[in-house]
Amino acid sequence: MKKKNAALPPLAQQYAYRVVWSDEDREFVGLCAEFPSLSWLAEDQGKALKGIVSLVMETVDDMRNDNEALPEPLSLRKYSGKFVVRTTPELHKHLIIKSAEAGVSLNRLVNAMLGESGNLL
Repeated sequence: MKKKNAALPPLAQQYAYRVVWSDEDREFVGLCAEFPSLSWLAEDQGKALKGIVSLVMETVDDMRNDNEALPEPLSLRKYSGKFVVRTTPELHKHLIIKSAEAGVSLNRLVNAMLGESGNLL
């Protein structure tokens, strides 16, 4: 008989889901960031979301039964708000000039640019 995990695993609803259109499949694809190997195809967005959530729930149950470690939901992780980006000297110079012209720090300029383009990812 297998020993159950003492702590309850996170609920599947706490994971990060999204639904995107696949031109290749001509259907919507449900995805889960914490389980990148899983996906669910469906003709409409709602069914794609429902499908991937159900698949993740089944996977979590299987992992729990096999005493495998579950991925921590992105929503529960703590973030420092800091990360380092390496770039070319030319781009660094360009950004410094833009920030000076705008009268803001390089950090503020890059944050604004990332915020504007964040929906493109």
